[in-house]
Amino acid sequence: MSPLETFWFEGAEKAKVQGFLIKPPNFDPQKKYPVKLLIHGGPQGAWGDDWSYRWNAELFAANGYVVLQVNPRGSTGYGQKFIDDINGDWGGRAYEDIMKGLDYAEQHFPFIDKDRECALGASYGGYMINWILGHTNRFKCLVSHDGMFNTDSAWGTTEEQWFNDWEFKGTPYTNREMYTKWSPHLFAKNFKTPTLVVHGQKDYRLDVSEGFQLFTTLQRMNVPSKMLYFPDEGHWVLKPQNSQLWYKTVNDWVDQWIGDSAKNKK
Repeated sequence: MSPLETFWFEGAEKAKVQGFLIKPPNFDPQKKYPVKLLIHGGPQGAWGDDWSYRWNAELFAANGYVVLQVNPRGSTGYGQKFIDDINGDWGGRAYEDIMKGLDYAEQHFPFIDKDRECALGASYGGYMINWILGHTNRFKCLVSHDGMFNTDSAWGTTEEQWFNDWEFKGTPYTNREMYTKWSPHLFAKNFKTPTLVVHGQKDYRLDVSEGFQLFTTLQRMNVPSKMLYFPDEGHWVLKPQNSQLWYKTVNDWVDQWIGDSAKNKK
């Protein structure tokens, strides 16, 4: 396994933002490597030097990838203002932080192949993937796991009712502008990036309908897309065999678009 390496860069509004990098096994600094950019959930959470069989950075790096992890606005561990800067601004500063983190990595790590990059995220990270879909075409593929797609329907179907009221500063009928401003589904006309959608039937935080809406929209827009549906999982994929299927499906999807075999086809 490769050690976690850290870097700092200037994010939105000149804030100091931290990122992490994991190199693949048998790393060769003379080679160019494709990139998996991981986006964490919460948004009040953080990447760090930790371990889990869910969203394991070493497993993402294992088949020849550089893994990048950025802790944008909303992340914990950098003071209360840094956390609160996400509130009412879901696709704003955090999106800029993530893109500037990727810019920094491209400029400072010559072994990164900036023409072969994929972004992956779950929960709030899934929301950010959906936001990325409508706001940039810099990625060759995306993976959206259990993300908010439609702010209105997500408000009405979540079991964590207070959360949406807090993050969007009201309800869809008391703060219409906020829900419209930050809803990824309203930018569907811009969707072009091949996307894998993952969702669980027993997800009560972000109802499975969010995943189906996203997948339906991608299909209607003729964007290359695939959906991995778990009838027996909730907001997290916890069963070991399901986890194996998840990693295989996700890594195969990324390999299809930016792996060595994809590079050789060009």
